Parts: sequence; structure tokens; C-alpha cells
Amino acid sequence: MLEINKNYVLDTNQKPIAVQISITEFEKIEEILEDYGLGKLIEEVEKEETLSKEKALDYLAEIKNQNVEN
Repeated sequence: MLEINKNYVLDTNQKPIAVQISITEFEKIEEILEDYGLGKLIEEVEKEETLSKEKALDYLAEIKNQNVEN
């Protein structure tokens, strides 16, 4: 498990109001969340119909043409 070194920010009554973490740890957390989200997306589309290579290339060309026109 990822160990997070954190510093608590306290208000004038010594109540915690925020947490500071290093940018390195923050970036690692972002990476973990992105990987998790990607994994969930892959699970969602696993059962969807896949395109053949030819159909996929045709679809990509169509999208590119639409972007050029806009």
C-alpha cells in the first residue's frame, strides 16, 4: 500500500482543516486513480462489439475528416 506522508494544517482552534502532501505522492495518487478509472472503463466495454481493423480505420478516417471540416 502507498504510504502517504502528510502534514495537517490547523486552524486557530487547532482543528485540522487541510492536509499537505508532497507533489510526488500527489502524482502517484493521481496515477493510481487514473489506472483504476481506466480499469473500470475497460470492464464496462469488454462485452461491446469490437470493430474489424478495416472498419476501425474507416471510422478513424471519418472522424479525422469531420475534425478537418470543423
